Amino acid sequence: MAGDQKRKSRKAVLDAIRESSGIARIDVARNTGISQATVTTITAEMLRDGLIETVNTSGANKDSARGRPRVDLKLRGNAHIVAGVKLANTTMSVVILDFEGNLLAEHAPTLEDSVYAPQALADTLRGVLADACALANIALDDLSAVGLGMAGIVDAPRGFVYWSPSLNGRNVDLQPVLEKELGVPFFIDNDANLVAMAEQYFGEGRGVKDFLVVTVESGVGMGIVINNKLFRGTRGCGAEFGHTKVQLDGALCRCGQRGCLEAYVADYALLREASVASGRRQQITIPELLESAREGDEMSKSIVTRASRMFAMGLANLANIFDPELIILSGERMQMDHLYANDVIDRIREATIQIDMPPPRVVIHKWGDLMWARGAAAFAIDAVADMAIERLCEVAD
Repeated sequence: MAGDQKRKSRKAVLDAIRESSGIARIDVARNTGISQATVTTITAEMLRDGLIETVNTSGANKDSARGRPRVDLKLRGNAHIVAGVKLANTTMSVVILDFEGNLLAEHAPTLEDSVYAPQALADTLRGVLADACALANIALDDLSAVGLGMAGIVDAPRGFVYWSPSLNGRNVDLQPVLEKELGVPFFIDNDANLVAMAEQYFGEGRGVKDFLVVTVESGVGMGIVINNKLFRGTRGCGAEFGHTKVQLDGALCRCGQRGCLEAYVADYALLREASVASGRRQQITIPELLESAREGDEMSKSIVTRASRMFAMGLANLANIFDPELIILSGERMQMDHLYANDVIDRIREATIQIDMPPPRVVIHKWGDLMWARGAAAFAIDAVADMAIERLCEVAD
């Protein structure tokens, strides 16, 4: 019990320092509710370990009695370097960040394959990460950890992938395969969870206690932040919005079940419907389908309208279940407006429980895979911080 309290206290102090570009010990104590004496002890440990450093502030912050500048604390960027990877259908996007979250390099090569055996994925990751590290003028061995975000159902604490469209089999114990190949700790999660982490660290979710992120690309994902913490569920299936059922015995989803929201909203679902309805052997692209709908083609309009209605219904259900302060819509499809046009937002509001307060705010964040990769890197930074805190606790004991 005492050990758990030590970890919680050190984590709270480190988080308070990370959330600020420079903060005094007295403010860390005030923000965390931890005594100033304990904060002084903990920060002394972190200074010795090289996790944080001191910075002198000037001018108005001088101590009036002694005439000295106030000493603030901040993370030490060089303490650790991490990589974040977003594995998509045709690309692998990588960012290299320091411990403060500063961007050192980015790299986004096109992939030859979209489905991999575990070892083949490890081999591909090695090459892509080596290239990204070279851009940052570091070696692969300089990385303290790598965060990997991928579509599918992932048990993040174990690095175990129950299912992913990027892997050629189910129930893959992926973490040890990657760590053996690259010799660096790997932390794996569903990519939508890591978008939520990216929003929490760098985007629209900063300072928001409860929010949801819904992503629409080749699939439909969701990240949930409740009381400032990412929610994954017991089995890693707690945010599978794309696989909630919207039609009994409905369209076939790529997960193998029927009637999933994703089977009506995702790219492959729209293109499949267009191909079947038109009788074409050669599929059109998503931009072509949307342009055809805008030009008044009845078949295209029907497909797009159904997708937007299904999506609005799903979002209204989320609002009614979670009552979040904010819903963020993100992903490649957010570059186009068929899922967030005014009539879609109006349908969400109409189907949300009405009280004498505004409904959850809905915002669109049109960022690409490199920002998703920053969420994976934030996950790695969190993991590195936890390992450092564990080490501090062992030394203190």
